[in-house]
Amino acid sequence: MSILAHVDAATNLAKNNEVQLLIFKIDSAATSPYYAINVFKTREVVEAKHHHLTMLPSVHQLLEGTIVLRGLQIPILNLPRWLGSELDNEHKKNSNLLICDFNGITIGLRIMFAYRVIKKNWNEMHAPDSYRLGEEGLVINDTRLDDGSLCLVLDYEKLLADVIPQAMVNIHESGNALANLVIPDKLKHGTVLIAEDSRTAQHHLRQIFTQAKLAYQIFNNGKDLIDYINSHPNPSSIPAIITDIEMPEMSGFTVVRLLKANASTKSIPIIVNSSMTGENNKREAAGLGADGFIDKTKSENIIPLIIEKMESALQLQLA
Repeated sequence: MSILAHVDAATNLAKNNEVQLLIFKIDSAATSPYYAINVFKTREVVEAKHHHLTMLPSVHQLLEGTIVLRGLQIPILNLPRWLGSELDNEHKKNSNLLICDFNGITIGLRIMFAYRVIKKNWNEMHAPDSYRLGEEGLVINDTRLDDGSLCLVLDYEKLLADVIPQAMVNIHESGNALANLVIPDKLKHGTVLIAEDSRTAQHHLRQIFTQAKLAYQIFNNGKDLIDYINSHPNPSSIPAIITDIEMPEMSGFTVVRLLKANASTKSIPIIVNSSMTGENNKREAAGLGADGFIDKTKSENIIPLIIEKMESALQLQLA
């Protein structure tokens, strides 16, 4: 797809607290909103009419079937239907499929058309409290296009959890992951700080920490986390920090960079927990000083990873 041909996929955008977004629409109505997805989560956009859709029996109503693209069988999710709209046969025939990678899983989202790619600073991305009312909200944050049009960013992790739950974290395995592990006193008696804007991911992390009987505090974006730490009377008492990469106001990469540059926080283990699991993102996180990286489908292992990094940090201090 030509609209993506010139996309710069370098992750140094995130170092500057920036993001590239692919803007698209789910129908052809002039008054319908624009939607956005991080370019780093996209592979390509293909015309639906050129790809045979194989129907599947007894699946979620949003899972239309699968296509085969470059030898890979890809499930197609009906994004308009998820958003309460329905394309008629003519519009469906002229629609496009946005091929994406989430948590290492390739899926296709039915859209009407891709509009263009824009670059935004994360502080231009906003998450009004109204988006956080209830558990069924589908919008996670928004921004404005150059002409003032509102552009909505969806909680794609909720879509995956709704339609393909096996693509998400296995909460029931989190207890098994803790078996035979000794929890350090600092973790047992401290509070882990978490920056995560997805309600779905927040819910999973709450379940994991509650099951482990460990204290945690969740912030809806990186800026709120940093502001809290800056006012903390004793940052060295914080046992660990977990951060997503994509967040309004401040990206997780910026969170890592700021904390590792601060003498009072640089020794706190920081785990990046993200669905952007490409090697470039992992290298970028490590280069900025993150102590670990775990993709969101493996979040049940996040506490053992924290323990491992805490023990490593203690050994370095004693050396």
